Amino acid sequence: MNSPSAHQARLIVTVTPNPALDVTYHVNGIHLGQTHRVSPPLERAGGKGLNVARVAHQMGHPALAVAPAGGASGTVFRTELEASGVPHRLIPVTANTRRSIAFVDTARDMTSIFNEHGLPLLLSEWQSLAAAVAETLDGSPDGTAPRCAVLVGSGSLPAHAPEDFYPELVRLAHRHGIPAIIDTSGRGILDAARAGADLLKPNHQELMDATGEMDLHRAARHILDLGARTVLVSAGAEGMYAFTAQAPDIHWRARLPQPLTGNPTGAGDAAVAAAAVALASGESHPEAILRAATAWSAAAVLMPAAGEISPRHAEVARQLIVTREENRP
Repeated sequence: MNSPSAHQARLIVTVTPNPALDVTYHVNGIHLGQTHRVSPPLERAGGKGLNVARVAHQMGHPALAVAPAGGASGTVFRTELEASGVPHRLIPVTANTRRSIAFVDTARDMTSIFNEHGLPLLLSEWQSLAAAVAETLDGSPDGTAPRCAVLVGSGSLPAHAPEDFYPELVRLAHRHGIPAIIDTSGRGILDAARAGADLLKPNHQELMDATGEMDLHRAARHILDLGARTVLVSAGAEGMYAFTAQAPDIHWRARLPQPLTGNPTGAGDAAVAAAAVALASGESHPEAILRAATAWSAAAVLMPAAGEISPRHAEVARQLIVTREENRP
């Protein structure tokens, strides 16, 4: 039996249950109620897990994106993804892949985004998606296929999705002896925590909404008490926080001396990609993961589209101010 190389063993598998075809229009001034003439839009396969895989792939780390795709928009989705070079496994479904439409007002430097709701998948299609993830984690018997080192589940769920989708991903990862990262919102955060997710990555508002807490420290502690091992919380200009079950009385905070201006879309996905790469490479210290996640997240703000980070990420990392602080009671 051939043994997989160290490079193969670091494969990051991302699962995006509710992907989107990202459609971006650039308009030199938007005026409500008026007609606008625009150039053809930029169309790109998107969704949080797709963005995570794109960033990891850009940074030279093996990644595989798993997602459903269907209908006319799904065809465009598949074509763009194939052209991108990002390794992927798409599950054919009946429903049209939803669209996320962005209107970039270049005159005012403002972006308005309209996210379609994801259409329901058939039970058999959910089963096919779950089977594809399990097969990917199993690898090949002869060792020629890469083995997964980290499983990432990202994004919202379409209507009528299985309530245990993300908890089952966590349990599946643990059965294979690998960590699970979950980046979602609402009840999904709580359910993934109860399943023992190794890392959760909500933003500040998502964490507050999910827990009902008004204090960041209490909200993070609530998630840890449910069973999560690490919680990374992005808080805009305040930076990013790392809370862990191993050290419940302290946390780490990373921030830049001054916040960057640019496009925040995809910054959270870049943070997840950095955390996944760190875990896949054997790094487990929360401060190191936080440093990488904050630097990549900030570097994503400098790029015009989600799924990319600026070559300045190393420069950004050197500017970080990282502190170890006690949690408030």
